[in-house]
Amino acid sequence: MPGDPIVLRIKPFEQPDDLTCGPTCLAKVYHYYGYEKPLAEIIRDTPRNPDGGTLAVNLGLSAIEDGFHPTLYPFGLRIFDPTWRHLRRHPLVAKLERRARTVRSRRARRAVRAYAGYLKLGGAIRFPEPSRRLLVDLLRKGHPILTGLNSTYLYGTQREYRDRYDDVRGEAVGHFVVVSGYYPKTDRFAVNDPFRRVPMSRRGRYLVDAERLVSAILLADGTYDAVLLVLGRR
Repeated sequence: MPGDPIVLRIKPFEQPDDLTCGPTCLAKVYHYYGYEKPLAEIIRDTPRNPDGGTLAVNLGLSAIEDGFHPTLYPFGLRIFDPTWRHLRRHPLVAKLERRARTVRSRRARRAVRAYAGYLKLGGAIRFPEPSRRLLVDLLRKGHPILTGLNSTYLYGTQREYRDRYDDVRGEAVGHFVVVSGYYPKTDRFAVNDPFRRVPMSRRGRYLVDAERLVSAILLADGTYDAVLLVLGRR
């Protein structure tokens, strides 16, 4: 893909604990846009899952409350049916509310209801094809991309069981990062990662092959976060 490198200036950052990667990434995207809100307040104001983590849609809800106009780009099939991609806001909310009444999983029900609430509050949702081109286009417009992804796949580490690596009993782990640049000559994206023990970087910034990053994002469907979140100011 021809063109000059894209570099959005995101300072290094670190999440205070293992469950706050999402709010920490949101704080750094806020900072990029010149909006300063203490991380402790963002963590406090962001809805959480019972396990203490959060979802991209909850970060979108927090952004709305803080005066931003967020857009979510979901790619998973656990929440949205592929045939819903052309629905307008109100019919889409109606579909989500009907789905919330039928899904058996409490976790899925909470996620579906969160998306319905997000749309009701004015949040935007788009359904483009997941691709390198989509990420590059968003970056070229000057938008850092807050994304959920499968960190087990991205890092190439063992799965985790009770907060420890265990390749037999473990499960893959979801995570949030900020994509802040693209280098066309090497076809790699710059990633800012809040995790304190990133295998490939001491400072939390590293480059990832485009195909691997897109794959890691899609594999986050297992944790309901195969999603891009982009903010705009009202």
